[in-house]
Amino acid sequence: MNEMQKQPEQQPVTYWTLFKSTFLISAFTVGGGFVLIPLMKAKFVDEYHWINDKEALDLVAIAQSAPGAVAINAAIIMGYRMGKVKGLLTTLLGTVLPPLITLTIVSQFYTAFAANQYVQMVLKGMQCGVAAVILDVVLDLVLKQCRKKLLLPILIMFGSFVASYIFDINIMYIILVDAFIGLAFMQKPVYN
Repeated sequence: MNEMQKQPEQQPVTYWTLFKSTFLISAFTVGGGFVLIPLMKAKFVDEYHWINDKEALDLVAIAQSAPGAVAINAAIIMGYRMGKVKGLLTTLLGTVLPPLITLTIVSQFYTAFAANQYVQMVLKGMQCGVAAVILDVVLDLVLKQCRKKLLLPILIMFGSFVASYIFDINIMYIILVDAFIGLAFMQKPVYN
């Protein structure tokens, strides 16, 4: 690394910051786990500098491969990493509250929401936004790998896409094969 480049200053980890961050991420994560990636990166990597890009991707990969909701799994992992058990409980509460509040409100007015054409249009617009965010994440990952000139990750991404989209192979099988490929070609230990 160039000595002239300064490392960004890491923000202090507080339980309020953990709660607020996960609450906001959960409140605006519409569309599943893939939308979580750019929001987590923006908050925990770019803004607070608590983790780096690789750690964020590892965190999301572990969260996606574990049973349960990706957002909950990611919150548990991030919370424990930043504040042990208290951090885990803080991020878990911050992640669970927004959907709980939203579902409580929606369930009270379900019949009005279900038939309302404006609500239907908003939901269609949100689907377009989710697709754009996922596409942005994919392009960002591909461009980073191309800049590093690493052929194996590019082949894995391309092969995973072909296996899933063209051959309709179950995503769990793809993840397992990708994990074995990663282990087979790992050049240095992940943990010291």
